Amino acid sequence: MNIALEKSKLIRLLEETNDESIIASIKKIFTTKKKDWWDELSEEQQDILNESIEQYEKGEFTSFEKFIKPHL
Repeated sequence: MNIALEKSKLIRLLEETNDESIIASIKKIFTTKKKDWWDELSEEQQDILNESIEQYEKGEFTSFEKFIKPHL
């Protein structure tokens, strides 16, 4: 996909329209706040992830190879 060409086509279409609903819809796309997946997590899930990050930063982790070896 040629992004520059697609943008140019969209700009042309936007310039040619007088449909207020189309303009409002496009404006909404650019002004709607994107949801952060972190905010969708429960407090418990956030705590678990924060604890995991702390453990990783302290070097308290095992490689996947060491973990899986006894299970093979």
